[in-house]
Amino acid sequence: MIGEIEEYAEYLREVKGMSQNTILSYRRDLMQMAAYLEERGIGDIARVTKTSLNSYILFLEKEGRAATTISRMLASVKSFFHYEFSEGKLRRNPAETVRAPRVEKKAPVILSVEQVEALLRQPDGRTPKEIRDRAMLQILYATGIRVSELTGLTCADINMPIGFLTCHEGGRGRTIPFGRQAGAILEDYIKNARGALLKGRGSDWLFVNCNGGQMSRQGVWKIIKYYGARAGIREDITPHTLRHSFAAHLIGSGADLRAVQTILGHSDVATTQAYAAYASAAR
Repeated sequence: MIGEIEEYAEYLREVKGMSQNTILSYRRDLMQMAAYLEERGIGDIARVTKTSLNSYILFLEKEGRAATTISRMLASVKSFFHYEFSEGKLRRNPAETVRAPRVEKKAPVILSVEQVEALLRQPDGRTPKEIRDRAMLQILYATGIRVSELTGLTCADINMPIGFLTCHEGGRGRTIPFGRQAGAILEDYIKNARGALLKGRGSDWLFVNCNGGQMSRQGVWKIIKYYGARAGIREDITPHTLRHSFAAHLIGSGADLRAVQTILGHSDVATTQAYAAYASAAR
């Protein structure tokens, strides 16, 4: 089964054009499933049944995995078996009717404008790290991009003269304006901090860590948590909190829903519409 998973990962990369982070997530989910099945003597995908997959879902629940995590893992499993079936490697798709546990949707954490301003003020020093942190926070809130899109930015993705950046998540380009204030702070980082962090090394990545390597998603999460605590924000915030707040604040200030949809990269306007319910509370 491992060979089929590796072949599927290559398909996601070469044909679907998915990002490396997304492919790694799919592969990790599928490897966990394969390990569970092989421990029970099921090493051939042709022997996988709906019953064995349901048994795997129950196992994940007994392990205490969150319903959202199980749903994501099952989505990976369903996508994999759909591919195997469509390629003619299976006579039937065992995952087709397998259901995930019900997920109770929680309202996203939306910060008020005052809370966001307090958060953005926290990196107030002139060390290369604080200049970088300030730039990352500003770009996250000014554009609403995902943390994976932030860490995936290269210097070539930034157009400083006109104030735009381009994301390439999932192989689809999306150009987003970032405004004067964020632009000035980003320029400060590029001119006065990035080189110090690189320590003479070369790199195409826009945001680099203290060792000069690509900034990780986990690193950005820790930074958000740290400055959130310093700002006195009690809510459990993540990089996605800035994306939620960006969308709610834009819609709350009267921005066109379709324009916000395009900026966020939502395929369905209904996803964007959901922020309208939180917009007034976030003012």
